Amino acid sequence: MSLSTHEADLFESSRGRLEAIAYRLLGSAGDAEDAVQDAFLRWHAADRELIETPEAWLTKVLTNLCLNQLTSARARRETYVGQWLPEPVLAGDRMLGPADTVEQRESVSIAMLTLMERLSPNERVVYVLREAFGYPHREIAEILDLTESNCQQIYRRAKQHVTTERSRTEVDAVAAGKIVEEFLAAALSGDTEPLIRLLTDDAVSVADGGGRIPARKTPIIGSFDIARYVRHLFHPTAAKRAFVGDDAVFYAVVVNEAPAVLVEVGERVYGVLALDMTPDGVTAIHIQVNPDKLERITRQWAAAGPHQPLGGKW
Repeated sequence: MSLSTHEADLFESSRGRLEAIAYRLLGSAGDAEDAVQDAFLRWHAADRELIETPEAWLTKVLTNLCLNQLTSARARRETYVGQWLPEPVLAGDRMLGPADTVEQRESVSIAMLTLMERLSPNERVVYVLREAFGYPHREIAEILDLTESNCQQIYRRAKQHVTTERSRTEVDAVAAGKIVEEFLAAALSGDTEPLIRLLTDDAVSVADGGGRIPARKTPIIGSFDIARYVRHLFHPTAAKRAFVGDDAVFYAVVVNEAPAVLVEVGERVYGVLALDMTPDGVTAIHIQVNPDKLERITRQWAAAGPHQPLGGKW
């Protein structure tokens, strides 16, 4: 059944919201796009005259598609090489969705997307729809074919699993640039002391190479050990130049509501280091170098250029 202009426009008006939901559920912009496209195909094939509330119908279809992906993703995580981190996206990407409240911004942070991996598929759906999009429990229950009281219990349980004691510091683009510049200067200084001063004592560093790029396979905990690791990471050697190239350029960006260092090599984004901030300092560094998770950000970075690099040199 062909789509009318109105029906096509109706779906397109929902695409951004659907992508934002799927990204929070899957932690992957690529998988989110695929899920939304599958939802479109089902919209195209459906008897749309029988659909009373298209927004609710599309949300339910998308949610079920994501639930299927989450179930299979759990099996894939068991064989994933090294640490798994979500795919980072640049500020302004519609995958990030609404950012009017603290809860909405927090729900798309690298740290929260990683924490949500601990949730069951149903817990993740309930938490995302309630916390980030403000769906009432009644509607979420209808989407998941649950009772409203069961939905409320799942939400409370999910929130307990992902509640963190620290309060993240929200920064604007200017502040983020200053933070990243200070961090990069410390990393390139060849000295651990400047880095230690920026980190909290119990900071954590996690790197995701996906088996494609060499990356630390276990988290690093503690300011001193992280400082040594970062100093080594940013110290140029002949071996690194042979592997990466000698034209690495550094930029200050904002990804997933956090300040980050973007590393560009030969017109490709080679890595993203996102910094979790609190008033006490940097509490976490999330290092993404898996090329499969940097394709979208590479395209968007190129399209948004030219950019002003930071002063540090490789």
